[in-house]
Amino acid sequence: MTIIIKGNRLYLRATLPPRPMSNKSFPHQQEIALGVYATVDGLSMAEKEARKVGFRLESGEFSWKPYLRHRLTGTLPYKTVGDWVGALKMDYFMRRAKTPQSLTTWETNYNEVFKRLPGDQPLTELILKKAIAATPPDTRTRQKTCLALDKLAKIASVDFDAKRFAGNYSPTKVSPRSLPSDLVIVEWYYRLSNPAWRWAYGMLATYGLRPHELFYLDLEEFSQGGGVLRVLAGKTGARRVWPLHPEWVEEFSLSEVKLPACHGKTNRDLGNRVTRYFRRQEMPFRPYDLRHCWAIRSMQYGLEIGLAAQQMGHSATIHSQTYHAWLADQHHQLAFERLLAKPDRPRPPQVKLEEDLTDF
Repeated sequence: MTIIIKGNRLYLRATLPPRPMSNKSFPHQQEIALGVYATVDGLSMAEKEARKVGFRLESGEFSWKPYLRHRLTGTLPYKTVGDWVGALKMDYFMRRAKTPQSLTTWETNYNEVFKRLPGDQPLTELILKKAIAATPPDTRTRQKTCLALDKLAKIASVDFDAKRFAGNYSPTKVSPRSLPSDLVIVEWYYRLSNPAWRWAYGMLATYGLRPHELFYLDLEEFSQGGGVLRVLAGKTGARRVWPLHPEWVEEFSLSEVKLPACHGKTNRDLGNRVTRYFRRQEMPFRPYDLRHCWAIRSMQYGLEIGLAAQQMGHSATIHSQTYHAWLADQHHQLAFERLLAKPDRPRPPQVKLEEDLTDF
């Protein structure tokens, strides 16, 4: 029997019989939430409870009933999955302001996972395992599912480590074959007839914005000229972005601001408005592809990785992972060209033939 601290609370850890509604048949290591703080008085209470639990285990009289947070109510032995999701949501927004960013994070990273659970049933290890098994291994979906379910298990005190099933997912490498060329990007700009959407398209192409960031720009400063764009706090903090290609600022008339009239409660809602417009126009690429094109273009310009990552609003690690193929080829090629340009570089031997040695 061990007393442990989690957060600022005390728990007992021991080999205990399966909890009610568990799919396990034999005793295994579990934790008992004592509901006391990690103080001197709390430790004294925990020690007394540990002796009590040890005596009941030895005598075969141990029962989970005194330690279950929620007693029988109606026909359900515990709060339902929906109840626990509601509790987690309340906890989430007690620690974060309700902004478009936090609402998007909750919906995308958590609620999308929870919608696949049986909301009217008790939360059990079996339900969590089934939800994980329904996702492909080593994918973003599996990783997101495990992280969300791990949070849900913790708040409901379900003894289940969901994160160990997350797998080895890493950000998907962008395929160069899926991206439009700069010529195709310009051609599609001139195909668009709606002035506001044409402006939005030009901004995405020239500054590599996330689709929803179109609605988080310092347009007053931008309309004054200069070409440098300030992105206000959206998914990430505020940042400045330089145009690539700078000629597109004039060609696409970007200083003449014409923002589409779109509304949405979350960043995802706003991004979906942009994505749907691309689909309606039957474009052969997605809004995010224009962002990827900006990243590749930054390498062609020779912009240092860290600066490019800052302008895109993500870490250098994410930048390297996402654009690894281009980074590897581009940097090796530039290094090779620098080596060739050195006047003192090694040269192959020059063999001078003295005579025609073919006749013996």
